[in-house]
Amino acid sequence: MTIGKRFWKTLELEAEVTRKYLALVPFDKANFKPSEQSENMGRLAVHLAEIIAWWTSCVRDDNMDFEHFEPKEVNNTAELLAYFDHLLEEAKQALLEVKDEEFDKKWTMTCGEELYFELEKRQVAERFCMHHFVHHRAQLGVYLRILGIALPATYGPSAEDFEVVLTRNIFA
Repeated sequence: MTIGKRFWKTLELEAEVTRKYLALVPFDKANFKPSEQSENMGRLAVHLAEIIAWWTSCVRDDNMDFEHFEPKEVNNTAELLAYFDHLLEEAKQALLEVKDEEFDKKWTMTCGEELYFELEKRQVAERFCMHHFVHHRAQLGVYLRILGIALPATYGPSAEDFEVVLTRNIFA
């Protein structure tokens, strides 16, 4: 199995869970943030979707430059999910087509002349694309939890799932 296919298999599982989180974002509370230092929930949700595009960039390009980056404006859940699905399909195609040798090449993230980092594409995929993605999903989960929104299972039952188990008293 190619490196790209292995990454796709993991991303596919993480994306399935992430889509459930994104579907819960209440856009009437898009400006909510748990602290002044935090990003608002609407922007965080769009950023989480945007990270999917980094997979495509990682395997098809050698650089991502944020100098002229403008975040996509998303106003509702349907738009957010459509955007996420579109970027995920692009990432899937890129990962399924990429040759293993591509992951040995260097990839940089810049903002104009400012270098944020340079790593091998394999490291970018593992550390930056995947870990960054999961990190922001967890962040979104905190926002949703603060708003009293039940979370879907991620790597096992969520607190709400566990409450159902306890009410059934299956352990007695």
